Amino acid sequence: MKTRIIIIAFAAVALASCSKFLDIRTEATMPSAGLDYSKTENVFLPVSAAYASMRLSEGRAQNYVGVLEIVSDDADKGSTEADGPTVAQLDNFTYGPDNNNIEQMWNWCYDMSSAANYAIESMDLFEEAITSDSGLQMVEECRGEAKIIRAFAYFNLARMFGRVPIIDRSMSASELASMTVSSVDKVYEFVYKDLDDAIATVPETHTDYKGRYNKYTAMALKAKVALYRQDWNEAARLTDALIASGKFSLMNRFKDAFNVENEGGAESLMEIESSDLGQTTDPMPVCYYAFIQGPRGNKEPFQGWGYKVPSQKLVDFLDSRGDVIRKKVTLLVRGETTPEGDLVSENCTNPYYNGKVYVPTSYNTRSYNAYGLDHNMRLIRYADVLLMFAEAMANGASISVTSGYTADMALNEVRTRAGLPAISATLENIYDERRAELALEENRFFDLVRWGKAAEVLGPLGFTAGKNEVFPIPSAQRQLNGNLPATPGYTY
Repeated sequence: MKTRIIIIAFAAVALASCSKFLDIRTEATMPSAGLDYSKTENVFLPVSAAYASMRLSEGRAQNYVGVLEIVSDDADKGSTEADGPTVAQLDNFTYGPDNNNIEQMWNWCYDMSSAANYAIESMDLFEEAITSDSGLQMVEECRGEAKIIRAFAYFNLARMFGRVPIIDRSMSASELASMTVSSVDKVYEFVYKDLDDAIATVPETHTDYKGRYNKYTAMALKAKVALYRQDWNEAARLTDALIASGKFSLMNRFKDAFNVENEGGAESLMEIESSDLGQTTDPMPVCYYAFIQGPRGNKEPFQGWGYKVPSQKLVDFLDSRGDVIRKKVTLLVRGETTPEGDLVSENCTNPYYNGKVYVPTSYNTRSYNAYGLDHNMRLIRYADVLLMFAEAMANGASISVTSGYTADMALNEVRTRAGLPAISATLENIYDERRAELALEENRFFDLVRWGKAAEVLGPLGFTAGKNEVFPIPSAQRQLNGNLPATPGYTY
């Protein structure tokens, strides 16, 4: 069980009369009588519910890894041949607008946006009712946190679907059904604005609960968005400032970056929280991201659905580089026993599983589907920040560097931790380093697309240029809203 208590892990509305923190309402619910907007202790509650909207249920976790990683050359569907036919469509690029996994990713992002919109609108009501300076400061900070969550939702919508509707307030069903799409540039401008607001208002740290998003989270997310816009100066400026802050560092060992004990640590800038709270039965605020990647056919409680398994192409790539340390961490190998004593049985369905989400058996206490529920999803690590800085500088960013870093220094700091010799920061070297360092962390497919390499690398796997760079707007959504256009290249 996690030794720290994280408010995001509950994302629920606490009763005003609670004698202790764990006396909470059902996750993501609000009191039936409504909130008292004059009470500062209620300010965080709508934001807490927005955090809850980010966590992945069993099905959503399958959608997430399918759409964001299984489509890449680093991962295969896994599981059994017959299981997950719509995920298999993603693996071989035969999906269409009726693919359920794609539709559910659309829904997930708009659910996040809706929860964030509600939180932002709630802050307006708190602002009207609260009179104390400290309370108003809390309101401003919470509004910024909600904007980070909304920005994350629209960043994913833009890179998955391209043109999408921007819904920045609560709307009726008829209003939603009349929305039109905005250009990709407009969506990214919207994301930039939310993150700029957050950078200006959210504190550097929170004094209450570890895991809440802060100023540095917003900076790191905006830097990542800047790469997709080829806004090299902005990406370099933000990552340089993050490096110069001295607040972050690489864990001593590559393995340590993914351990449960180091969640929210020196290498973490953005995570999605999960915890079983040491309980064996529901309700518990868990994320199934690790569980659905657990070894298929293994012995309880060290088992899962076996999705998103490392591909042989990834294994060969790591071997070709002599990338021993990262390979050892990234792969759980069938027939081998982990240093913690957990066997990946010879009877498991697939030869490899994702070692980055490995959680030792001692943590898996739930009575069913126990594996990995204490594992946080790492969304942005400091290693990514260093590689973003290197890439931006190698692309010609011209900024006044305050960290003292060069592209070479940033790249080789990541390589040194992996036990690899120093090299020059050419773009190709940076691309390869991102693949090796961030393997199976839902970056590879979109990196290939933004680098213009997707057709070359993924063509043999079924990728079609001019079509598969984005996913189709779901048919079900176009039936609800006739203003949504057909995505070019797909048959509706």
